[in-house]
Amino acid sequence: MLLTLLGTGNARQVPVYHCECPACLRARSHAQYRRGQCSALLEWEGGRWLIDAGLTDLTDRFPPGSLNGILQTHYHADHAQGLLHLRWGVNTRIPVLGPPDPDGLADLYRHPGILDFSRTLVPFQPEDLGGCTVTPVPLQHSRLTFGYVFERGGKRCAYLTDTVGLPADTAAWLRREPLDLLVLDCSFPPTETAPRNHNDLTLALETVQSLPVRRTVLTHIGHELDAWLMEYENALPDGVEAGHDGRVVEV
Repeated sequence: MLLTLLGTGNARQVPVYHCECPACLRARSHAQYRRGQCSALLEWEGGRWLIDAGLTDLTDRFPPGSLNGILQTHYHADHAQGLLHLRWGVNTRIPVLGPPDPDGLADLYRHPGILDFSRTLVPFQPEDLGGCTVTPVPLQHSRLTFGYVFERGGKRCAYLTDTVGLPADTAAWLRREPLDLLVLDCSFPPTETAPRNHNDLTLALETVQSLPVRRTVLTHIGHELDAWLMEYENALPDGVEAGHDGRVVEV
C-alpha cells in the first residue's frame, strides 16, 4: 500500500492569512512548507481511494475513472468542501463512504450529482474495498467522525485525524494487533490546558505510546505547531515525524 499525504494542514492551513509568525513566513517563501486541507490518497494494485475531499481542485487532480471512491472521515467543510464541485460531473458515479451523518455538508445529500452516498459505514465492521479491508473506528471530535484502519497483505495502517485522544473502545480495538503505520492528528504544540477537538503534541505522543505502533506520521498540523517545531527541532521521538504535503509513505 502507498499512502500519499495530499494535505497535512488544519482548517486554517499554512500559511495563515495575514499571519507573520515564523512558520507562515517560511511557508510563503518556500512552497514545501505549505499545508493544504487534510487529506490523503491510498493506493494498492487495483485500488485508489481518496481519504477526505477537502481540497477544492479535485476535478483537476483526479481525471474521470482515476478513483475507486472516497472515504469521508466526517463532513466538516475543510474535509468535504471539494465534493461541492465534484458532484456536478457527468456520465460517471463515485462512491462516497463515511459515517452515518444525517446532515452531511450543505445540500450534498439533496443534490448529490455523480456522488453515491448510498453506503454508510458501521463502527468496527470491516468493508472490502477490492483487495484492501477498511475498518471504521470512532474518534472524539465535535461531529461524528471515523478514523480508518486499512489492512492488506499482512500490513496495517491507521488514519486517525480530527480527534482529541481516542475513545476507549477504539483504543482497545487498535491495541489488538500491531500497526505498521499510524497517521495521527496533531494540530497544536504542547498546551497547558486540555485541548479541545484536536490533539496537541503531548496528547498525540501519549496516544502513540499507548498503541503498538512501528511508525507514526503527524498530520492536521497548524502553524503554531510548525513554529514550535522550528524552535525545538529535535523534539519528536524516534519513529515519529511531522508529515508534509506530497509525502508518500509505503506501508
